[in-house]
Amino acid sequence: MASHSLFCIGNPLLDIQVVNGEELLKKYDLKANDAILAEPKHAPLYDEIVREYKVTYVAGGASQNAARGAAYCLPPRSVVFTGCVGNDHFAEQLRAANKREGLDEVYQVKEGEKTGACAVIITGHHRSLVTDLRAAEKFDQSHLSSPAVAPLVDAAKFFYMEGFFLTHGLASALELSQKAASAGKTFAINLSAPFIPQFFKAQLQQVLPFCDLVFGNESEAASWGSANGVADPKDVPAVAKAIATLPKTNASRPRVVVITQGADSTVVVTSNEPDSPKVFPVVPLKDEEIVDTNGAGDAFAGGYLGGLVAGKSLDQCVEAGHALARMCVKNIGPQFQWPKVQIL
Repeated sequence: MASHSLFCIGNPLLDIQVVNGEELLKKYDLKANDAILAEPKHAPLYDEIVREYKVTYVAGGASQNAARGAAYCLPPRSVVFTGCVGNDHFAEQLRAANKREGLDEVYQVKEGEKTGACAVIITGHHRSLVTDLRAAEKFDQSHLSSPAVAPLVDAAKFFYMEGFFLTHGLASALELSQKAASAGKTFAINLSAPFIPQFFKAQLQQVLPFCDLVFGNESEAASWGSANGVADPKDVPAVAKAIATLPKTNASRPRVVVITQGADSTVVVTSNEPDSPKVFPVVPLKDEEIVDTNGAGDAFAGGYLGGLVAGKSLDQCVEAGHALARMCVKNIGPQFQWPKVQIL
């Protein structure tokens, strides 16, 4: 069996997307550009959007999106993903989407549980994500040492995890990140949403010492900056520097912090040159080219990780991230162009 270089873990979700959802934002007290976990008051939302709106089902879950993006860029059998799903139609839709992109998965399947879902409410160029984790938060740490998964963990050279996974999976996150650090492998994490550095600060603090690569966007960076006493949380290079220079277990390589800012330039700070942020301009798209920004950040991470696995330079990894994100926003949801386009 060919070795999967990149092992990804996260919450597998099926996205249920609707456009022109202004009324839904008002009704359910949601923000236009945000990502939250569903509360009891959001329970009727999932049935309502299917009943009242034209929905598009898209394979989602932040880490799974990035994994599909990396798989799109790389040869077959390069990327594998794990997370917990139910034994249902939603899980089958996820498997089909992964297969198309060349992503292999080793799901933990929980009988009697429903596969997680994310309501994606599009308003203009903004997307509001409301996630009901369902089976995804029932992931057992023991799955990592199961016969189907343990050899994949041992063989992988790169690991990627979404910040969302920290809401329930800290023990699994620590096991993987510590293993990676002690073996000199690369472990990457994405801050994923402003509420992670804010409300799951303690969990994030425990994992960051083992992280070689940290992704985030400007609002997540500001949230981390506020939670960690950065003088100006909106100063992206300052926040990136603060994260880059945190203690690091595996000293064999510098930590790299990558902060995207949508259509504005991407900022990269490395721990070995913390006072020299690198700024990468983004090629602007025309308004009419932008179909949907859902998953753009995940696509960026996927392109970057693809470059990393392929042995590309930091600059080339950022460019690959930009190219895949550009492709993603021209499609509905976190999907890519077919037939495949060479990214790396």
